[in-house]
Amino acid sequence: MRIVIVEDSAVLAEGLNLLLSASGMTVVATTGDAPAFLAAVAEHEPDVAIVDVRLPPSFRDEGVQAALEARRIVPGLPVLLFSQYVEQVYARELLSDGKGGVGYLLKDRVARVDDFIDALRRVAAGGTAMDPEAVAQLLVRRSDPLDRLTARERDVLQLMAEGLDNAEIAARLFVTERAVHKHIGNIFGKLDLAPTDSGHRRVRAVLAYLDR
Repeated sequence: MRIVIVEDSAVLAEGLNLLLSASGMTVVATTGDAPAFLAAVAEHEPDVAIVDVRLPPSFRDEGVQAALEARRIVPGLPVLLFSQYVEQVYARELLSDGKGGVGYLLKDRVARVDDFIDALRRVAAGGTAMDPEAVAQLLVRRSDPLDRLTARERDVLQLMAEGLDNAEIAARLFVTERAVHKHIGNIFGKLDLAPTDSGHRRVRAVLAYLDR
């Protein structure tokens, strides 16, 4: 797996480089700002990019905008966004094209090496990976609209947002896959969304619901 990283913290960027290299991956470029990142993407056409949400000069959403441009340079380029804090608008624009291959993690997730590597591989394969803490905080922030869901449906919704498939959700909740499938159908029905088990659409459903 060939990776391009854009992260303005030299310490974190070097740590990611060492971690990924030790896991058998190849970091083809490490950059510190959006222009250098886009140049590296155009040159190397990586399999996946790791992008800090906040980059210089303004440290607002330069990373998200750079990721969007990178996906135009390399259509459908899988992108794993990093952020220090939970931000509600983190990956919505990336997810809106319906192509998947998008993840969002808080930076402290890197310390949990297995979780981080699993999330990166899932995104590189075209799936989604959302930070459990981020999803939980967002659900709490916008708790009122969730009244339409049962407690079990909310559990399933959170695990869907994290990127787990039906089998993984069933194992986590100690229920059958058939039960999970039924809960998902109920969730999409209550959100007025077409039922689907597609990975990126599952996360889009969560984001769309949080916007209401």
